[in-house]
Amino acid sequence: MALRLVAEFDLWEDVFPWLRVQRAASAGAETPGGGADVLENNYESLRVLNIERNGNVIYTYKDNKGNVFFGLYDCQTRQNEHLYTFEKDLQVVSCSVNSERTLLAASLVQSSKEGRKNELQPGSKCLTLLVEIHPINNVKVLKAVDSYIWVQFLYPHIDSHPLRENHLLLISEEKYIEQFHIQVIQEDGNRVVIKNSGHLPRDRVAEDFVWAQWDMSEQRLYYIDLKKSRSTLKCIQFCADENFNLMFEAPLDIPLSNSVFKLVNFGCDDIQDQDKLSKYPMLCIFTNHTGSLCVCYSPKFDSWEQIMYTVFYFHKGHSKTFTAALGSADSHVTKGITFLNLDYYVAVYLPGHFFHLLNIQHPDLICHSLFLTGNNEVIDMLPHSPLQSLSGSLVLNWCSGKLYRAFLNQSYLLQFLWNTRLDCEKIAVLHCVLSCGQNPQFLEAKIIEWISENVSACHSFDLIQEFIIASSYWSIYPETSSIDKLLPCSSVLTWNAEIPGITLVTEEITLPLMKVHSFKGYWEKLNCNLEYVKYSKPQLHYNNCMVRREWHSLISEEKTGKRRSNVYVRNILDNAIKVISNLEARNLEPRLTPLFQEEDNHQRLLLGLMVSELKDHLLRHLQGVEKKKIEQLVLDYISKLLDLICQILETSWRKHNLHPWVLHLNRQASAAEFAVFHIMTRILEATNSLFLPLPPGFHTLHTILGVHCLPLHNLLHYIDNGVLLLTETAVMRLMKDLDNTGKNEKLKFSIIVRLPPVIGQKICRLWDHPMSSNIISRNHVKQLLQNYKKQPQSSMIDKSSFGIEFLPLNYFIATLTNIESSNQALYTFEGHDNVDAKFVEEAALKHTTMLLGL
Repeated sequence: MALRLVAEFDLWEDVFPWLRVQRAASAGAETPGGGADVLENNYESLRVLNIERNGNVIYTYKDNKGNVFFGLYDCQTRQNEHLYTFEKDLQVVSCSVNSERTLLAASLVQSSKEGRKNELQPGSKCLTLLVEIHPINNVKVLKAVDSYIWVQFLYPHIDSHPLRENHLLLISEEKYIEQFHIQVIQEDGNRVVIKNSGHLPRDRVAEDFVWAQWDMSEQRLYYIDLKKSRSTLKCIQFCADENFNLMFEAPLDIPLSNSVFKLVNFGCDDIQDQDKLSKYPMLCIFTNHTGSLCVCYSPKFDSWEQIMYTVFYFHKGHSKTFTAALGSADSHVTKGITFLNLDYYVAVYLPGHFFHLLNIQHPDLICHSLFLTGNNEVIDMLPHSPLQSLSGSLVLNWCSGKLYRAFLNQSYLLQFLWNTRLDCEKIAVLHCVLSCGQNPQFLEAKIIEWISENVSACHSFDLIQEFIIASSYWSIYPETSSIDKLLPCSSVLTWNAEIPGITLVTEEITLPLMKVHSFKGYWEKLNCNLEYVKYSKPQLHYNNCMVRREWHSLISEEKTGKRRSNVYVRNILDNAIKVISNLEARNLEPRLTPLFQEEDNHQRLLLGLMVSELKDHLLRHLQGVEKKKIEQLVLDYISKLLDLICQILETSWRKHNLHPWVLHLNRQASAAEFAVFHIMTRILEATNSLFLPLPPGFHTLHTILGVHCLPLHNLLHYIDNGVLLLTETAVMRLMKDLDNTGKNEKLKFSIIVRLPPVIGQKICRLWDHPMSSNIISRNHVKQLLQNYKKQPQSSMIDKSSFGIEFLPLNYFIATLTNIESSNQALYTFEGHDNVDAKFVEEAALKHTTMLLGL
């Protein structure tokens, strides 16, 4: 299935066997096996109570006498530990233990069994106790009230030494939260006791709230209060220095009522009945290390035909309300909607109906999120038991007592990529797979294999283009998350096509108001995201527009011979050398494809210009990053672009088993060469629209394959429309490899007349043919006469110096001879000393003879 749940704890495998041994040992010899039998008879009482920040699991169990047993499972050592036993028949509401395991806080109520006397203090419904458990010693009553209480110890980020003061949160059903400060001292060696237990200092943390969520990993408290019937989300950060700060306030357009009271991630209890709560609105908050802040909300069901849920992307400044079709009216919803945090994604699913994988890093386009409806087999493979998303990617199934780590299932997503037919699912899965970040080389190889088979299968977007941009982005994103505002993650800018089974409405929302002025870690990144939303319009994503203009300018200067300073051009070419060196250092295996074997100055100029422009772009906008790191990021990013192109070509080359002799033009093209030529053409289309560089030698290889594979008229059409570029290397090989049959003469001449003048002059010298001589002669005459000023000369011509009496030709050759003799240094034909007036005369006669058919 799309989700891969890796079990980290199983109550029945990690705890139950240990409990059986403990109960059997405690039963003693008088009733052999009795302890195990008692446990078997009371196994339903075994349940998880809480997951602490360090991953330790607190659980409870009742024996046949009703005594309440508290145990702890250490996730590091994978060992169980008995914490405490209450020898009274009570029902546990909440439990927490401090990081040193010296104090246990528990909240208990009267057992529901009839006939039991009230074993709590008279007049109280709920008793909150603080117990010294190292060793087991005093019990202090913190609260004895008629409202339910939940408890949670704070776990500071500093674990290097024992804490002298512990901090305990008490959350009351009366809608207030208190923090108790508990000082401990050591007595008689290792015995830990509470200091001044008669009076424990306390702070009021929050009040008048209707909903609260605990983030155990980051030690944050989120809560919503209602003022003037408006919901306001607030967040409190508990710090290692014993302080807590209100970090932000944010208005929430969510209809909540004072009659609703719900806690999220404050352990599991039987008081807040899960089936009952499923009828209330579902609300949870997810964050990740990149500074994202998402509030996921689903109102209670009012229709069996569709379900609505809203995600507030506070780090992006907008919300999206989704409406998912459930099918026919008789498709009843028996379970509530589930939200799961998967780092860069949030999974939303309703068992048996739909699965929605929301991209929270790039939520702007719906096509970057994967939506699967009930007619897909993946829906039936999702867990049907209610899951609770804890901090990070931890997921707890309260019913089964299993704790999982949730991941995107790479192998399933790759298989799904091969089978799906919808473009919206292809692009969504492509981004899902690339964002997984596990074994990227393997994933890229599998995706390239898929692209090679389906290069023309997408109609809504360019598959190669999207892969190159997305994969290059994700290759450097882990190094600095701020890069997501400066580099594109996708080539798709808009998406207007419908996604089957779902509709959405996007609205701008009010940004959170930060209540502090000094930020670190997550809060610094969130504040940066909020500042970007406020002030960065239009977006700052890099594109190659400036590179395109500068490159065309340099090429134009090259043609006219007016190139700017050599230092500027040399610096650009040095940038290209750095990219190619960086690429070769990363890829030690030899390539089959004949790339990087020629200078290809035009592509090197494009490479160098992109390095220069991208570096300037990042230096302007990427704050707090060293210049050297930015320079390396640029080299890595552009190297990755080139490498992906090389990998696509290399995969196709290997698949079709091509060999170096395909570069020889005096042979027939094969079907394999047609296939490689096709994918090279698609690569060229993908890079041209974004003006991305290609590996030096790409155009030469592409042109040679084009000569192999295309009829002459198609070949010339490709050349005239810029699909095939005539490089000097490709044309020189064509002139050397092909003989002068009629067909090849026509091809050669068609190529030569399309060459730039500088390259054309070089190529003509390689072709021993009257047509080549004619072209050379014309160029020579043009160069001699372009600055010629007619001078008076004798009308008498020495006929003895001419082999043929044809006065116009004789006079013309005499004129050329005079010019050559008087301006020898200036008018020598570059690189060809044998071209002179005599050569022109012979070429003219040969050409005339051919035209007359003599």
